Amino acid sequence: MPDLTPASAVPATDGSALSAEDNKLVTLARSARARVGAVEGAAVRDQDGRTYAAATVVLPSLAVTALQLAVASAVASGATKIEAAAVATEASELDGAGHAAVRDLSGDAPIHVAGPTGALLGTVTA
Repeated sequence: MPDLTPASAVPATDGSALSAEDNKLVTLARSARARVGAVEGAAVRDQDGRTYAAATVVLPSLAVTALQLAVASAVASGATKIEAAAVATEASELDGAGHAAVRDLSGDAPIHVAGPTGALLGTVTA
């Protein structure tokens, strides 16, 4: 699981370092998380600027991270590239499965990790 250490992330204290489009992703991720009371919420933006938001799903027969589900939704809608992603979480590190799902479609898309309040914890770039 990638953590938010200086080698893998650009630290920040608030969303002001993000573009308006990336701030929108953080807002969508927070909303997805809050809507169902999930551990995580995530949002991604595809090559056409379309956004997809999702929350963590944990069922007896299925467990999917929010970021995996957001990427899957994008792919199911025809996306071939992820431009950027955001995760709103209480965890101190980005889950490995979600990170891998984004990297399947983009080796360099930033993944912004925010706390539940939207405060940016860091950005994973590799």
